[in-house]
Amino acid sequence: MTPLTSRGRARAERRHPSPRLRASAPAGPADVRRRGRATRAGLLTAALAALLATAAAPTATAAPDTSPSPPAVAQAEVPAGVTAGVAVFDRQTGTFTEQVNSAGQFRSASVVKLLLALDVLWGRTPESLPAADRTRIDTMLRSSNDAAAGTIWANNGQGAIIDRMVARLGLTDTARPPATHPGYWGYTAMSARDTVRIYRYLLDSAPAPVRDYVLGNLRQSTRCASDGYDQHFGIAGSFNRPWAVKQGWSGFTSGGCTSAATTATAAAPTAKAAGTAAPTAKAATAAAAVDLSRPALHTTGLVGPGDRAIVAVLTLHPTGTTYGKAYTDVGRLTRSLNVPGATRPAGTWIGTWGSGVRVRVQASTDSAAITTLPAGVEVLVGCQKRGQQVSVPPYVNDWWAHLPQLGGYMTNIYLSSPDNQVPGVPVC
Repeated sequence: MTPLTSRGRARAERRHPSPRLRASAPAGPADVRRRGRATRAGLLTAALAALLATAAAPTATAAPDTSPSPPAVAQAEVPAGVTAGVAVFDRQTGTFTEQVNSAGQFRSASVVKLLLALDVLWGRTPESLPAADRTRIDTMLRSSNDAAAGTIWANNGQGAIIDRMVARLGLTDTARPPATHPGYWGYTAMSARDTVRIYRYLLDSAPAPVRDYVLGNLRQSTRCASDGYDQHFGIAGSFNRPWAVKQGWSGFTSGGCTSAATTATAAAPTAKAAGTAAPTAKAATAAAAVDLSRPALHTTGLVGPGDRAIVAVLTLHPTGTTYGKAYTDVGRLTRSLNVPGATRPAGTWIGTWGSGVRVRVQASTDSAAITTLPAGVEVLVGCQKRGQQVSVPPYVNDWWAHLPQLGGYMTNIYLSSPDNQVPGVPVC
C-alpha cells in the first residue's frame, strides 16, 4: 500500500442531510386599511358601504384551484463537473421516475456488449450456440471481457451489428462508431432511454431462454472485470441484491481490483484499444455529436424483486479524473435516484486515501486479501473494531473498518477521518 504524499485527513463527506428548523414569525394583518371618518351621514353612505362589501365578496370566497399538481421533481443529484444521462423506469407503473438528459448520446464503452450478445442470439437459443460463442458471451457479460467482445464484433460485421439491433429494437439514439474507427465498438453512441429500451426488450419481448441466459449472466457480474477494473460501482454499490448489471468505463488508467486472479484473464491490448482507448482528434471530429475524449463511466441494469426498476446512468467526467473519483461520483448520483423496489445497504459512506489499499478477510495484514480498492474511492463502512496495529508513518492505528459490500476489512488508517476510531460508526 502506498500512502499519498499529503494525507489530506479531511473529514469524510457523509450524506446525512437534516434540514435546519427555522422558527416562523407569527402572521400579521395584511394591508389593513383604516376607514376614514365619515363626512356625511345618511342613507347614501350606508348604500355605498353595502355596494363595496358586495363587490369584494367574490375575492374572499374564491373557489380553490383544482388543477392537477405538477409532477414530482426528479431527485437526481449530478455531481459538479459531471455530464450525465439518466433514466429510471418503474415496470410496475409503466412510468419513468427519473429522466435527466435521457436522450443525450454518450459513447457506450462496454454497455454495447448487451447488443453484441443479443445480435448473436437473434433467432437462436443459447443451447444452439457453439461452445466458443457461449464462452465469449459469458465472459463478455459477467466480467466485461474485451477480447471476447472484439472477436464477436469482428466476426459479425462490426458496425452492421449496431444497424441490425437499432432496427430490431426501435432504438432512436444508438448509432455505429464513426467511420474513421470502425473497430472501436466502445465508440457506439447510446443514450439512457435507449438503454432502458434494451432492457425492456429483454424482460418483456425476448424469448424466455434468451432472457434467462443474458440476465443470468448479468446477475453473476464479477467484482473484478477481466481488465482489472472494479466494476461494482453505481447500481451494484448503491443497492442490495437482487440486481443485474452491465457497466461501462473508458479513458481511465487504473481501476483497482488488480489481483492475480483478474490480471491473468486481462484482455489483449488490441481488443482493449478497440473498446476503451483514448480517441484521436480525427475520431472525435467524425462523431461530433458524441464526446469521445472525456473519461466515461456508466452503470446500467435491473434493481429490486421481480426486476421492478430499470436504471441507466451514463456519465462523462472532467479530463484527468481518476477512476476512484468517478466511481465515487457515479455512486453518489445513483444513490440519489428514486428507484422503486430498491433497498439500500446500511452503513456510512467515507472517503479513502492512498493507492493499493487492500480489503482483507480479517482485521489483520496477515489475512488473505479479498480485493484492492480503486485509489481514493468512497466506501461503505458498516462497523469498526480493533485488530492488528498498522503503521504508515507518521500514523499508527489498530482500528479496522468492516466493508459489508466487500465482505472484509480495511485498516482505518486509510479512511479520511481525523480520528483513529471513526466517530458515529458502531463497533462490530
